[in-house]
Amino acid sequence: GPVLGESLHEVFPVLKTCLQPGKDPEMRLKVFTVLSKLLLNANETLNSQGHFSSYLEILVRDILVPNLLWHAGRTAAAIRTTAVSCLWALLHSKMITLEQALGVYEDLMPKVIAALDEDSKMTRLLACRIISAILKVCGNQLDHDKLNKLYPELLKRLDDGLDEVRIAAAKALSVWFQCTGNSYDQLLFKSHLEFLYRGLLVHLDDPESHIQKQLLDVLKIGSFLSPSLLTQEIEAVKHKHRSPHYCEQLLQHIQAVSGDAS
Repeated sequence: GPVLGESLHEVFPVLKTCLQPGKDPEMRLKVFTVLSKLLLNANETLNSQGHFSSYLEILVRDILVPNLLWHAGRTAAAIRTTAVSCLWALLHSKMITLEQALGVYEDLMPKVIAALDEDSKMTRLLACRIISAILKVCGNQLDHDKLNKLYPELLKRLDDGLDEVRIAAAKALSVWFQCTGNSYDQLLFKSHLEFLYRGLLVHLDDPESHIQKQLLDVLKIGSFLSPSLLTQEIEAVKHKHRSPHYCEQLLQHIQAVSGDAS
């Protein structure tokens, strides 16, 4: 309970010791499960005294990141899932600051991207949600090279076997577009935008209407980066779609926004 928040200087060395990758896997699973519950109610537990933020980077760098590394076997996969759950609980509690998110980004993001390919549906789903959460915290403070490494991984998840993961990946791409800001050079990065718009337009023709609606939202949000390029890409594929309905809606949106801007 709240008393944990008074004892962080004692709690964290124990956590760090217990959760080293060389320690007993079953014990690590149990400790991570408890830790995840504590993080979901952080203000009543670990952060009851408001001191948790000074331990946050230790938690991410020294405890979570080493346990996100891939190792063969079911138990190793279960540990990665619980570590991902802890990371999601931490981000969901909204305690991480912009400075902290930028500080751990390089160590953390490659592991989260790797989690997008896990066999566990829950891990893939949480990885998409974690990327959304990190992007929301970082806003337009991430450099464009980092952003350009990220979107192809999210595009791949639009082919996931689970619709929930596909929708989470689409939502993460919406946040990705919002992070690019007005400084994203549409000429320099034209090949990136072509690849991204084309990939999204494929899924705008999905057999499932709820996926189509989600993709329509993503493309509406992303249309500001290069309305002319997106229009060109829509015109090239709309005759191949089962129905031109969503393509027409998207074109109307682009025209309306362009009209407002002029």
